[in-house]
Amino acid sequence: MTIIALINQKGGCGKSTTAVHFTYWLATQKKKKVLLVDADAQQSSSEWLEGMELQIPYKVVQTPDDLLELLPELALESDLLVVDGPASLAEATRAILFRADLAIVPVQPTGVDLRSASEAVRLIKQAQSVRSGPPTAAVFLSRAVKGTKLKDEALALLNKTKEVTILKTVIHQKQAIADTSGQPATVWDLPSRPAKESAREYERLFKEIFAML
Repeated sequence: MTIIALINQKGGCGKSTTAVHFTYWLATQKKKKVLLVDADAQQSSSEWLEGMELQIPYKVVQTPDDLLELLPELALESDLLVVDGPASLAEATRAILFRADLAIVPVQPTGVDLRSASEAVRLIKQAQSVRSGPPTAAVFLSRAVKGTKLKDEALALLNKTKEVTILKTVIHQKQAIADTSGQPATVWDLPSRPAKESAREYERLFKEIFAML
């Protein structure tokens, strides 16, 4: 009955992609009864799961009031609840953080994205203050390009942050990941070498996240 939320106000950070892959990993690798809640207006994660061969349950819940009321009820129906948050830090995200046990923030290695992530962390801290504890929080670098100065500078800046856990695994930008939503599939379903490399990265990332539960 654990609620894990992926949040960020910045679109394109890999939030929905991570949510779908994490849900798939929990269901197939950890054999958990898992439910994905799609709180994003674009509903990309629920449409993605709808088209996959492996049927993983999902529910679209988007208004702040519905999220506050339904997340605890839905959590009782599964071992783990994964919430794909909206691309904003509006009231719906606040509602999610008032219910989540763990909040994960994916961030791209750009100045705009790092500032956006800092705002998400600020919102998490507010929820922690109100709730006198949860949610636990972590940030990871997403869609990074190997061997770039931008990636190194972003990692250096993130590692100075003491307010939340900085996950060690970096998810690198690959066309194989971008291809998965259109299939619809995950990197574990694709045969290419880049897909296998991305699968190993996601495996390491999700083991880090799972260890925080």
